Amino acid sequence: MTAPPPTPPARGRGVRGALASATTALTPVSATPRLDAELLMAHALGISRETLLLQRLDSPTPHSFGPLLARRLAHEPIAYITGSRAFWTIELAVGPGVLVPRADSETLIEAAVDHFGTAGPKTILDLGTGPGTLLLAALDQWPGATGLGVDASLDALAYAERNRLALGLGERATLRRGDWAEGVAGSFDLILSNPPYIGTGEDLPAEVREHEPGAALFAGSDGLDDYRRIAPQLPRLLAPGGAAILEIGATQAEAVTALMEAQGFAVALRHDLGGRPRAVIATASS
Repeated sequence: MTAPPPTPPARGRGVRGALASATTALTPVSATPRLDAELLMAHALGISRETLLLQRLDSPTPHSFGPLLARRLAHEPIAYITGSRAFWTIELAVGPGVLVPRADSETLIEAAVDHFGTAGPKTILDLGTGPGTLLLAALDQWPGATGLGVDASLDALAYAERNRLALGLGERATLRRGDWAEGVAGSFDLILSNPPYIGTGEDLPAEVREHEPGAALFAGSDGLDDYRRIAPQLPRLLAPGGAAILEIGATQAEAVTALMEAQGFAVALRHDLGGRPRAVIATASS
């Protein structure tokens, strides 16, 4: 294994200077080096990033910052180092063995809000819930809803359970180990899923390839294997007037749309903030 870049000295100087040095060191490693440095420093100080920037830039650098920075320089995801990631309106505990929630996935919640409005869905199903990302964000959005999250990974479900309780959603969220929707009964107003959609031959950043679970990333040579399994399960589960919203890769809109239309759905696309197709929205064909 290649040794990580040397950690810039962090002790014996103020936070402001340490952040500048860390940003320089992180530039070859991260697309957001300054943000990474600030998040690591806030974590080392046990405060929020906002408090760091407003009140603590002239504080002494804590001894724990250097080791945290060394982990990031070795391509470990920021969320694994800090143990949490913000998503939509909630904060999720995450760690090794779970897919790190990403801002692009908020596109699915935005699409659901547009579909249901403030009234919201009453029942929600999240297939491949991971640490509870989409399910718990949707339940936080609509206090009158209940939901079920399914995942094949025990590691992911352990984090989802932790997040379910920490967010006070224990009465409204149920978690189950399962293979997509096999064995799931009933009907749901909103079905959400962020399945694996990366082709096995695709290149990935080191922080993703070397740290995040492959089972949550890869889905056959074309990245479509799990959509082929999920699509036929949806017609029996989607309630009248409901919507099934699935995250997709930027080049998969046409293929996933065809899979959903083959099941009798009408399909619309939702783009992320970068303008890329990010979600398919399937509803009953009129």
